[in-house]
Amino acid sequence: MAEQSYEKSIKRLEEIVSKLEKGEIELEEAVSLFDEGTKLALSCRKSLEDAKQKITMLKNKE
Repeated sequence: MAEQSYEKSIKRLEEIVSKLEKGEIELEEAVSLFDEGTKLALSCRKSLEDAKQKITMLKNKE
């Protein structure tokens, strides 16, 4: 999966959750979407942690 912006990742994650919640897809597609969603969630978490770390560093420079 190519690295994408936090905002695009969140939007795609919301799309995946919506599809999974509807329950109108085949099992194989559901598993594939779940896998993609898990990877996106981890990527988003890392982005947030990196941003938090950067903010903390900037605050400590004051």
